[in-house]
This record gives sequence, C-alpha cells and structure tokens, in this order.
Amino acid sequence: MRTHLASALAALAIAGCAQGARGPLPGPAPAPRADSAVTLPGLRGAATVAWDGLGIPAIRAASRGDALRALGYVTARDRLFQMDLLRRSSGGRLAEILGRDLLEADTRQRLHGVPRAAAAIVARLPEGQRAALDAYAEGVNAYLRSAEPLPLEIQKLGYRPEPWRPEDSLLIVLSMFQTLGGSEDEERTRTVLTRTLPPSVVAFLLADTDPYTKALLGAQAAAPPPLPARELRALVAKAAQAAHAARDASVDRAPGRGAGVLSPRAGEAPVGSNGWAVAGPRTRDGRAILANDMHLELGVPNVWYRAELRHGDAEVAGLVLPGVPMVVVGTNRHVAWGLTSLDGDLLDLVELEIHPERPDEYRMPSGWRRFDVAQEIIRVRGEPDVAVTARSTIWGPVASRPLLGRPVALRWAALDPEAVDLGLLEMERVRSVDEAVETMNRAHGPACNVLLADRRGRVAWTVTGPLPRRRGFDGAVSRSWADGSAGWDGYLPPAALPRVVDPPSGLVVNANQRMPLGAGAPALGRDHANGYRAYRITERLRAARPVTEADLFQLQLDTRAGFFDFYRDVALRVLGGEAASRRPALAEARRAVEAWDGRADVSSVGLALIERFRRVLADEVFAAWLGASRAAEPTLELSLADIDTPLQRALSERPPGVAPAPAGGWDAFLLGAMERAMAEVKQQHGERPLDQIAWGAVSQVRIAHPLGALPELGALLNMAPEPLAGCGFCVRLAAGSLGASERLVVSPGRESDGVLHMPAGQSGDPRSPHYRDQQRAWVDGRPLPLLAGPAVRTLALTPDQPTNR
Repeated sequence: MRTHLASALAALAIAGCAQGARGPLPGPAPAPRADSAVTLPGLRGAATVAWDGLGIPAIRAASRGDALRALGYVTARDRLFQMDLLRRSSGGRLAEILGRDLLEADTRQRLHGVPRAAAAIVARLPEGQRAALDAYAEGVNAYLRSAEPLPLEIQKLGYRPEPWRPEDSLLIVLSMFQTLGGSEDEERTRTVLTRTLPPSVVAFLLADTDPYTKALLGAQAAAPPPLPARELRALVAKAAQAAHAARDASVDRAPGRGAGVLSPRAGEAPVGSNGWAVAGPRTRDGRAILANDMHLELGVPNVWYRAELRHGDAEVAGLVLPGVPMVVVGTNRHVAWGLTSLDGDLLDLVELEIHPERPDEYRMPSGWRRFDVAQEIIRVRGEPDVAVTARSTIWGPVASRPLLGRPVALRWAALDPEAVDLGLLEMERVRSVDEAVETMNRAHGPACNVLLADRRGRVAWTVTGPLPRRRGFDGAVSRSWADGSAGWDGYLPPAALPRVVDPPSGLVVNANQRMPLGAGAPALGRDHANGYRAYRITERLRAARPVTEADLFQLQLDTRAGFFDFYRDVALRVLGGEAASRRPALAEARRAVEAWDGRADVSSVGLALIERFRRVLADEVFAAWLGASRAAEPTLELSLADIDTPLQRALSERPPGVAPAPAGGWDAFLLGAMERAMAEVKQQHGERPLDQIAWGAVSQVRIAHPLGALPELGALLNMAPEPLAGCGFCVRLAAGSLGASERLVVSPGRESDGVLHMPAGQSGDPRSPHYRDQQRAWVDGRPLPLLAGPAVRTLALTPDQPTNR
C-alpha cells in the first residue's frame, strides 16, 4: 500500500518542496532541550516519561487522560513535522507550505469533504473518546507553545504549525482509511471491465480465488470459471487491428510495449500485512504468541511511533500512529493484538442521473434535488488562493473524476460520522480473546483483520471496521441509486461479523488473502491479495512445533519466493527449445534461470530475469485483452489485485489465438517476451551477464524523507539505499519503498521476551541519535526488544496548578 501521504508526495511533493522551500539551509541549531521537568497545562496529576537507549518513551500517569497528555507532548517533541504533514495531507492543506504541485492532491481532499467529515465525526464521538482527543491535543499544544527550535523542515519551509485540534487526529485516522481500502480505483476498474468486456471475460479476470488461496480454503473454494478462449481471441484480434491502424497512422505504439494498460502497482506487492497467532499447544510452554508485520510505504520518519503507557491498572506497549492517541497494535499484558488490511469494501461509486435541462440537479428516490454546494478556498504558497466548488449529494460528495464520462458520488463509510470512532482505545482494558473480539467488532476504524492471543494460550481471528449492509446490489460495480432499489441499510452489527476462536489447528493466519467465512456469512470485500504469503506462513507453522518468539521472528524474515516457481518453469521451457539452443544470449539466460535458488536473498541469481519475464508477459497479454477497456476510459490505469491467476491459466492451457502474437502462436510470443525481459534487465544493469546479476542489485530499499529530494537535504534526511532481501510476494515483503513498517512478536504476559523493530528510528530530528538507530537492525533482520530498556533520560511532568485530587 501506499500511504495516502506517500501517494500525494511521491509524484508531487518533491517538485512542490523544490519550488516552495527556497533559500539557504538554516544554520546549525541546538539539539532539543533535555529538560528534566516540565509544567504541562491540563495535567491532573504528576506523570513521568523515561526514555531508553533507543528513545522509546515509557509513560507513567495516574489516569488515561494524563497518560495521553504526556503521549501528545512526547510525540510532538519527536515527530512534530510529520504530524503536521499528515493532518495537512488529509485535510487538503499541503499547498500552503509546499506550493502549487500539491494543489491537485489538496483539491481532491476538499472535494471529497474530508476536513468537514473529520469535524463531524469528532462532534459525535462518545464522551470518553472525545476526552482522550482533548487530552492528547493539550499535550501536543503544550509542546508547540515551547518548541524552540522548531524542527529543521519547518525552519526550511518558513512557517509555524497551528495549534493541534481534536479533528486533526481524526484527519489522520481518515488518511488510514484511504490507505487501507478507501481507493476508488478497484471499483472503477471493475465497472469499466463490466461495461466493455464480455461477461465471461470479466468473470475470468476477476475470479477471487488463486491456487494458493484455494489450497487454504479447501472445500469452501469456488470452482474457477472457464477460460473464455473464443472471447479472448476476439479481443486479441481487435487489439492487433488497432495496432495496425496506429502504425498506419505513424503512431509509434504497440500493444504491451509501453501502452500502460495496467497500473504500475497492478499485481504487485499489496498494501497489506502479515499476521498470525499460535495457540498454547503449539508452543514450548503452553503460551500463545502473536506475530504481526504491517506492510506500508516506507518513509522517514517511520509511520509508527513506539511507546509504553501505564495508568491505573492499564499497561500497554506497542505502536502509535503519530497524531492519534491510542496504541494501534501491541499488548496490554493480558491480550496481544495485530492487524492486517481486510481489503474491505467500504466505498461505492453512485452513478448520478443529471436532469437533462437543469445540470445543477440530480435524481434521487423522491425526485429531483439540487446539489449541495460548498466553496473551498485553498491557499497556495507564493500564489493567490484557489477557490474550488465542492458538490455533494444525499449519498456523499461528487467524486473529483467522472467514470466513463458520467459523474459519480462517493458513498464511503469514512465520511459517515456514524461509522468512525476510536473504539480501539478500549483494547487497553480487555483481559481475554473473547473480550477482545467483542471490542474489535464494535470498533469503527479502517477495515482490518484482527489477530489475537491471550495469556491463557488462546488465539482468535476476527475483523473490525464499519462494513456496509447493502440492499439490492453487491457493491462490485458502480450503478445508479436514483430509483431507491439500491443503497446501504446501515452497517453490519457486531454479531454478524465473522470470527474464529480457538481453532482446532491452534493457528490463525492472515496475509490479506480471502478468509474462510462459512455458509451464509456476509461478503466483506474483494480484490484480496494473492494467497502465497498466507500459504507459505501456514505451511511453515504447521511443520514447526514447539515454537518460540525467535522462531516466529525468523518466519517474518522468510525469503522463499515460491510464487515465481511457475514463471521459472515457463522460462525454462522457452529457453529449452531448439531456437534457444542456437543463440548464445538465450543460453546465458537459461544459465541464470537454472541458477535461481528459489529464494529472494540478496545473493540469489536468476530471480531478476524471472521477475521481469513475468511483468513483460503481463504487460503484453493484458494490453491485448484490455484494449477495449482502455479505449473506453483512456485515462484509467487498470488496477487488478490478482493478474496472475488469469495469466497463469492462459499460459498453462495455451488456447490458440489468445496470445498477442497470432502469427507465431504461443511459442513465438513467449520467446519474444523473454527477449524483451532479457534486454530490459541487461540495460538496467549495465549489460552485465544475466547469470551474474544478484537479486540485491534489483531489491534496493529506498526510504526517503518528504523533503529528501532537495539536494542540500537528501543526504541528511534520507536513509541510504541498500540491498534488501525479500520480494513483493515473499513473507519478507520488500518492493522498493514498500515493506514491513514494523515487526512485532509477543506473548501476553511475557513481554520481556517480545520483539519489536522498525525502520529508521523514533525521532524525526536528523540531529538526534534516534533518527536512524533502528535502521540497521531492521535491514539486517536483527530483533530488538519490545519493551523499553533501562532509562537513560527522564522527564517529570507536573500540573500547571495544584489540584485537589
């Protein structure tokens, strides 16, 4: 997944920073003060913060409110610029500090009404959750009032952050909705395919059970749809005709060669995670152990902040999302919890019927109604303000892009004040997996799988998030709701959500694959990840007994890349033919493929060619199959979660005319794809022999700061690029800047044996020793302790006035 902020900044903010942040680099500034005591307004009683050698804070307070005030203070102290950037990104206010290149991203957020939704959600929150937000904001603002010097990035950009508001925390929560399943792209793709392709082809392309998931589901797996050879043959022929016409018109573009039909991320590493829990009978001493590594777009500082909080009888340790006052994954010494993306379907695109004579009206079940209109003013650094008009309907805001030429409205749970809360706060109080399941089912946040373990050796899986209860349709594609036959009837009640508690296998595993739900269970979503990671994890866990924390941590680092075995076998068949035997370049390629050890280690040879061969095959095949879809929606980058199941079916069955090389058939097509892959790999690696290109030359981790593209700041702010084991389909997921944002292993009640590490470090200040001091352990796969170590610095927080308590 790309985080919402990363997707906004990756293509835009680099240029925005470059144009907006002019002037010399600020001179050397002193490191943040190492105070030993601070007066914290709003604090009800004394609190302490003790930092260990990695800068991890252990907070002690008498109440939850005071603990969250302290958390707000210390998080702002370490991550102020990141927190400000996160709220600006979600709230559509990046252009204020980064310039015009961020205007498009800001406009989208404003048109979708994200800032208004955040304020409305806060107004409806239960009293305890609102009090938590208020306390956290008080802590952040206490730091803001005394923050001198300001963070280096803020000095460079020349502004001062505004006070923190409770709705700013909700803006960051909503950004995670967008990261973990709020995208329109999947429904846009399904709608375009449904409207432009034969039904048999749509069913073939969108089958939701790959071979690995099928093996996990067993009897629950649906039979795959037949391969529609006749219909695909017609599509390939039509694409060939279009290519000929383009060449006749002197347009230098052929199907599959730079046509850009699939999105860059289609079929690649998903925004998702690995999570599993092992019950007592499978461990050495009868205790349950949880493991969780969440895969996100990596950046500096890391998306997570490590913290421990103790107040009253509550004691939690784990990971906090900067700007949000709760531990997202972690342990409370009784129960441990981890999350993976559910790929839940929380969003529908409602096709709008516009009045033929009055374009400011749309049809709804009771008749015609005018759009609600709001004027949004976006400030742009160094330029005049920009006014945009946001239109909304009874179902939600009008999307910033039409679909197949028609306007659509967003019906999205994240924008519904009744469907978002901070229920995860209550995980600090649960004492068993049963209580945890109930708490998670009631919580409304980004839709996630939940993996649980408790200190009595029990494990469970369930889901969280507001899951719509649809009427009259299944939400797969966009349609009109104007006649009232389709819509949402609220959300599924907690009791209707699936759960597995104490399974006979003693295992619960989720790696974003489709889960077995049982007969009659409501559908949760679609576009699930390929099941290879879950299959590999399950395979290894079934073979391992008894297991310890060290065993599960090593499984998180597993680099077996069996997903690519299929493409290796296809490559060997291609390179074993008579034509290949007479060509030295193809013999070199065969040596490379034969040398592959089946892993994605830095030293693995051959995987670079196999991986590129797969991508070339996908580019060529889908460009031919989906040409009609692209013609209907030229600007759409088709986003398919699983390109491999239909691709592998075609490569295995090889029906005539379905390959995009009618004259030479499949053999000619496959050989041409291999030659293209060989040329691309050699060009990328300076014409080195293919059998000398190790995977580490391809798999390079790049973890950059949002301002790291500025020449004078890059070396200071970015982590150094370096080879990294893993691949986009490995348990150890690594795909450029996408990877494990943390690795957690813990047994409730035995936290001292737990493991937690993450890239970069705790601090967002490049002058701090904690800016990059966890990076080496993360790259090398070396465990770090979950709990904070001995205190090396302490801070006493005192109320600004005496209390009677």
